[in-house]
Amino acid sequence: MIPVLPLTQSLHPSPIPLLLARDVSGVRLDREAAAGRLAVVRAGVFAPADAWRELAPWDRYLARVHAVARQQPEAVFSHESAAALLGLPVFGDPGTVHVLSGHGTAREAAGIRVHTTTDVRELVDIGGVLVAAPVEVTVDLARGRHPAVALAVADAVLRLDPLASVEQLVARNEARSSSRGRKRARWVLHRADARAATALESVSRAVIEWLGFPEPELQIGIATGIGEFVLDLGWPDVGVGGETDGRLKYDGRYGDPADVVWREKQREDALRRELTGLARWGWAELREPMALRRILLSAGLTPVRPIRSDALFSLRAALAGGATP
Repeated sequence: MIPVLPLTQSLHPSPIPLLLARDVSGVRLDREAAAGRLAVVRAGVFAPADAWRELAPWDRYLARVHAVARQQPEAVFSHESAAALLGLPVFGDPGTVHVLSGHGTAREAAGIRVHTTTDVRELVDIGGVLVAAPVEVTVDLARGRHPAVALAVADAVLRLDPLASVEQLVARNEARSSSRGRKRARWVLHRADARAATALESVSRAVIEWLGFPEPELQIGIATGIGEFVLDLGWPDVGVGGETDGRLKYDGRYGDPADVVWREKQREDALRRELTGLARWGWAELREPMALRRILLSAGLTPVRPIRSDALFSLRAALAGGATP
């Protein structure tokens, strides 16, 4: 493993303050935790209990990764742990923190899984924390995680790094000395596309293919009577558009929710006047793929290949904890 130049982005910070028992004198943090005032992030690391309870699953995981970084500043993070620190999609709370080592044997203890490799792995130094480079993270997850989850990471890496490419991802996978997971990763890496703007869009692409529908085009501009709007994805040849709805637009970050709803209604009405069908869905429909199938059929799409039941069967478990926005 060799470090490379620092990545031109900041480390995703811990979502809550962390207290290390070794750094605090005069107060028994374990007693504070027993009294319910602190939460145990991992052995020897604590956080305010109220703040911990309010965290989304992926933010709890990010806090746990930061806890390991505080305790083991020499650690080299990989897999979901690197993804969390880099701001790539994380699904639910993966639990285990992943680190890389160039020697010894693979092992897991105290919530940390050590992966060993003899290959040269590119690393990035972000504020003194060593992390597997985004391309390496993509290949690791494409080889060992659900393909829909891995596709979301691959798409995000292409958005994050303008120098990254599908060809680079594919080449890195083929160059690894271990063949374990190589064939599995090819499906993900050949489909990576920076135009998929969110994890929801990325997973949607995978599910649409497994349901047997034609491959959609991404980020399609549609001219309407009130202006041009961009659809997340669609099938222009049959006049069908698709919109993914993660509900984030209604939480106040984009203005008054009532105004957002009104503007979205105007936009949707204008789009429907230009299309033969407009389908909308969110995470709930991806967890129940047959619901998405009904939506797409109602919008006017026709399947062109058999359903991939094998890929869809394990999807619900992979998406159970939600995903980073």
